[in-house]
Amino acid sequence: MSTPSEAALAKKAARGINRAAVIDANFTRYVSGLAAAGCAPPEPHETIVPGSRLTAGEFLEIFRCQLQSRHLDLQAREMRARNEGFYTIGSAGHEANAVLGFLSRETDPAFLHYRSGGFMMARLAKDPERDPVYETCLALAASSEDPVSGGRHKVWGSDRRLWVLPQTSTIASHLPKALGTAIGLEQAKRLQRPLPLPADSIVVCSFGDASANHATALAGFNAAQWAAYQRLPVPLLFVCEDNGIGISVRTPAGWIEASFARREGLDYFAADGTSPGESFEIAARAVDHCRRRRRPTFLHLRMPRLLGHAGTDWEGDYLELAAIEANEARDPLLPAALLAVESGCLAPAEVLALYEETRARVADAARRAARRPRLESAAEVVATLAPLRADEVHAEAARRPDPADRAAVFGGEARLPEAGSPRHLSLQINRALHDLMATYPEMTLFGEDVARKGGVYTVTAGLAATFRGNRVFNTLLDETTILGMAQGAAYMGLLPFPEIQYLAYLHNACDQVRGEACSLQFFSSGQWANPMVVRVAGLAYQKGFGGHFHNDNSFTALRDIPGLVVACPSRGDDAAGMLRTAAALAKVDGRVVLFLEPIALYMTKDLYTEKDGAWLFPYPPPGEFVPFGAPRAYGPEGPAALVITFGNGVRMALRAARRLGPEAEMKIRVLDLRWLKPLNAAAIVAEADRAGAVLVVDEGRRSGGIAEELFTLLDERARPGLPKARVAGEDSYIPLGPAADTVLVGEAQVEAALRALLEL
Repeated sequence: MSTPSEAALAKKAARGINRAAVIDANFTRYVSGLAAAGCAPPEPHETIVPGSRLTAGEFLEIFRCQLQSRHLDLQAREMRARNEGFYTIGSAGHEANAVLGFLSRETDPAFLHYRSGGFMMARLAKDPERDPVYETCLALAASSEDPVSGGRHKVWGSDRRLWVLPQTSTIASHLPKALGTAIGLEQAKRLQRPLPLPADSIVVCSFGDASANHATALAGFNAAQWAAYQRLPVPLLFVCEDNGIGISVRTPAGWIEASFARREGLDYFAADGTSPGESFEIAARAVDHCRRRRRPTFLHLRMPRLLGHAGTDWEGDYLELAAIEANEARDPLLPAALLAVESGCLAPAEVLALYEETRARVADAARRAARRPRLESAAEVVATLAPLRADEVHAEAARRPDPADRAAVFGGEARLPEAGSPRHLSLQINRALHDLMATYPEMTLFGEDVARKGGVYTVTAGLAATFRGNRVFNTLLDETTILGMAQGAAYMGLLPFPEIQYLAYLHNACDQVRGEACSLQFFSSGQWANPMVVRVAGLAYQKGFGGHFHNDNSFTALRDIPGLVVACPSRGDDAAGMLRTAAALAKVDGRVVLFLEPIALYMTKDLYTEKDGAWLFPYPPPGEFVPFGAPRAYGPEGPAALVITFGNGVRMALRAARRLGPEAEMKIRVLDLRWLKPLNAAAIVAEADRAGAVLVVDEGRRSGGIAEELFTLLDERARPGLPKARVAGEDSYIPLGPAADTVLVGEAQVEAALRALLEL
């Protein structure tokens, strides 16, 4: 029988040691061994480190913030042990970021790494009405009184006075919107739009060394460099907090410097985050440089990570004890305490007293926070997720642009689109976008090829020439950046209409919608929002071009994103009216709207026969709109068969019904959903209850298609025993050429299903 090795026994013994208690005791023991400086305390304005502008007053403010951050980390673990707290990813070792919270202004938007306790203590201290310690404890306790997320998650964030946009445990996904905020700030200035913050503000964005390798981070760096290379202002301060490890995976020594020190369009600064004087001086230089030069700036702060990744992480599983202890010896609070004593700012006993006073304050805040209420119902949880003030939205959608401005946009009153002949979908979208840009001077439209070319299908033709001043512009080819720019533009008071060229391309960047834009109202208790209308050309049936990247019939990935609105017109007049409502949803309620445009219907003119022109419709004049959630119905009420569909399925269903003959056609009603998320459950059930049977025509796929949601809705809420059937696409990518017809819903399938339901 083998016996445990000495190394195994040592590792087991080490696992039982509370490392939080170790670093706590280390600090006390270290400070107790210091000797008082024996000199008079410096005046608050006096500098205390050679070669650094750090003054005594500044140092003491920052040191207090660092101590608060440390004790919050220690207390978070104690709260978790008592089942009073629910988050233990800490900031221990990263306290140098308090310098940035101090040096940046409260009006400098900040997108923060989750180890930003020091930064937050310093930023929140700028508002004397805030208690950063108690607020953080409320967040740790998931209390509904947490002033940021309302108990929905522990986030580093603030209200609009302090401009820290809430983040959860983000891994680089915030870099694109930080970039977008910097670009949006400068664009709003160029457009002479009112700014929500001073014109010389900068954007601060922090992240870890491991996250710097993430594809989303690389998108942010690349786009910033791309803009700077063209001499466009990008006042963005990237802050890499380099602790040399990502959970358990070490970052190669020197990797961050080697990767970022010599990048075109990115100005590099580096400092030792354990040195109070150096970190303050270099951070001050970086902040000043970014603010003055309006260039992307990269601040590399080297620091240790203490206490592992989170409370459940035992570093001994992947680090030797000697490495753990070496990190603890680099604790930034130790040189900070040394500076406090050697400079004469504080005597050793005063440092220890301050340390213990901070401990007591945090412990008291934690005890109080643990007794505060938490969210208790689903209704409370989702209350801020998807606001809808329908009356205000519809009033906004009906708002007309100035008649003189509108006439100028369209080239005179005689050329107003409602005076013209009925036209197809793409042109009516184009006209609606012209109208909206006349209505909203803050509206911007951007994406790949949308400017001079007018988009790959000419849907945005003429907009760039009509609306000068870079309100319509091309972006680099990166959907993640496009959606990040949209979020940032919205923060700066603009109304962004980004375009994603094809639905399949959206999947490359879906997390910018799912994890970032749509979650912001939820995680900020509605204090922040990402108003935007994302236009996406998509769905299938495009002939002579494409394969699956240009004929993507699945929007399943969008249907489960909380708070997202998905709109899908099938005809031109609906598209114009729905765009007005979409803009109003964004403007009034801060909603993220995805406007899905069926490519195959862009130029469609006919319905039943060639050149019948029955799929051309007049342009709705200003003031007319499609109410949010309202479907459109064709055919008699109380039919023998109700077809529920959307997009290309509407035209297919109408054609299939016609082929059954006049008598059968009069028994069929086609319901165009128009708004695909959220579904108008009440309207759908009411239509179904009046019908003899229901056929769902879903041009998506059998698995994950909207038919599944519709069937569930009808099973749960429609009359019992309602006969129903569906036709849907195969679970397949779309092949090139005629083979596409083998996996997509066809009119023959719709006709056959109707025959079966009608027993023809």
